[in-house]
Amino acid sequence: MLHEPLHEGAKMTRKIEKITIDRNESRLQEDLERYRQKALDMGATHAVIIRTEDIVVDERVPMKCQIPRCFGYGAGAHCPPHTMKPAELRNYLEKYRWAVFFSMDVPSEVIIRDKATIKERVAVYQKVFKIVSELESMAFYDGHYLAFGFGAGSCRHTFCGQQETCQALEGKRCRFSLLARPSMEAVGFDVYQMAAKVGWEIYPIGSSAKAEEIPKGTLAGIVIVQ
Repeated sequence: MLHEPLHEGAKMTRKIEKITIDRNESRLQEDLERYRQKALDMGATHAVIIRTEDIVVDERVPMKCQIPRCFGYGAGAHCPPHTMKPAELRNYLEKYRWAVFFSMDVPSEVIIRDKATIKERVAVYQKVFKIVSELESMAFYDGHYLAFGFGAGSCRHTFCGQQETCQALEGKRCRFSLLARPSMEAVGFDVYQMAAKVGWEIYPIGSSAKAEEIPKGTLAGIVIVQ
């Protein structure tokens, strides 16, 4: 049975479209533009419609989760090594043509790893996941029922940072099953390359970065629609 990608607390504001053989192909471009605009309405700084052939997938991206080892590596069900591999992602993307790619600018003093701004930092990461979930849900109910999306950062630390463990790894139901998902980088999307290709400014921000060294941070999410 297909899992309904409607995030917790979301309300339906439009009728559910009948499934068609072509998954409402005739309305696809109009729908993509609505999803792009919805991302902006929910707080994204930029949002574009892209072809899946322009998506960059590279095995070296999740490798960087392991070397040097990220604090989220292995800690959650949607982080490496538990999530899908880049080769799997490529196979899926071959069956799709269009996606909505968005980003959020984050103040430099918030994006850097500073305990003083952890609440603000968690809030912006959560917003990315919520935008992805909402766009995925809209696409699902519009008849693009195979749409799927990816967020930014570890859902384990974004939603369950105060919990001792990711209970999905223990065989229990995820606490945020309709919001939690892999990050783009966890499965191999080269977000830096993709952002640069569409003309967005993005900077490499590591654990030792200082606020005065960067003009801003950037978080990104994507929904593969059809």
